[in-house]
Amino acid sequence: MGAGYLQIANLRQRYGDKVVSDIDELVIERGEVLAVIGPNGAGKSTLLKLIAQLEKPVSGTISFNGGVGDELDIRRRLAMVFQEPLLFNTTVFDNIAYGLKVRKVAKEEIESRVREVAGMLGVEHLLGRASSNLSGGEAQRVSLARALVIEPELLLLDEPMASLDPPTKKSLIEDLQHVLDRLDVTVVYVTHQRTEAIMIADRIAVMDEGRIVQVGTAQEVMNYPVNEMVADLVGVENILKGRVAGARDGVTVVEVEGKEIEVANGEGLTDKVWLFVRPENVSIVADDGEHQTGMRNHFEGEITKLYDMGAFYRAVVECGFVLVALVTKRSASEMGLRVGMRVWASFDSTGAHVVSRV
Repeated sequence: MGAGYLQIANLRQRYGDKVVSDIDELVIERGEVLAVIGPNGAGKSTLLKLIAQLEKPVSGTISFNGGVGDELDIRRRLAMVFQEPLLFNTTVFDNIAYGLKVRKVAKEEIESRVREVAGMLGVEHLLGRASSNLSGGEAQRVSLARALVIEPELLLLDEPMASLDPPTKKSLIEDLQHVLDRLDVTVVYVTHQRTEAIMIADRIAVMDEGRIVQVGTAQEVMNYPVNEMVADLVGVENILKGRVAGARDGVTVVEVEGKEIEVANGEGLTDKVWLFVRPENVSIVADDGEHQTGMRNHFEGEITKLYDMGAFYRAVVECGFVLVALVTKRSASEMGLRVGMRVWASFDSTGAHVVSRV
């Protein structure tokens, strides 16, 4: 990774005695979409406010292209969209055009740019409508259009989908993806929803207690969480306490509740570890006496709970420890899956990830 477009170094912020931001380093490349996720109170929105110069940090620097710049210069480079649409009580056109009028852009160019960005976000047919007559999804599309029409270098999005219903959210995320692919804009996208982050981001940064605890691609963060908090946040339902029991045949052996689990990664571990297995990496087959598997880890157990999740079932298996698996409707039907059924739960050594437990 190069020098980066946005560089954060030794950034500290306090509210009274509480440290709400403590970021040693974060580099965002030009044109990158970085999603920032984390639990409530992790410091995500504070980070956006610091970048936007809405707050001044206790210490540290935020630089653009290697230069710190003054407050006004930085604000001119960016636009910000909040969770709740903040629109003026006027027409959609005037709302979108506001930033251009402030910048004294020519009338003909305002007309052209407003119609272009409104078309990209699917609100061109609403330009003459009063903003007070918009649905929640329409209002947020207008907010995004107003931010993008000024052609910012940096777009800050603070949970822009949080107040929308699922179908509206899905449609807007898909349209926003297409818009961002067309524009040369760097994006920092704060969200509670990992699915949003996966859909829209080039990389994901995980925050906890004001710190950046992991940065990587969606695949890296989802499959290789660095600790228990990150694992829980990204949907790793099988979070098991274990200890390193040794190694054999090129894999690490971890003992969990008296049972051995083989794991592909395992360098530099302490004795006590966390073992993470995503539920989609766990396979279930009926215990019919003909159990065979090419996977290195397989455990006999009983289904204690079975949840219908729509496209699949979420099966909870007690096999000396609890394993959660996702099973397609077709596979569940073919096996006659039910509570109380004896099954084999299996996962490969590469489907598990282990980290030291401190």
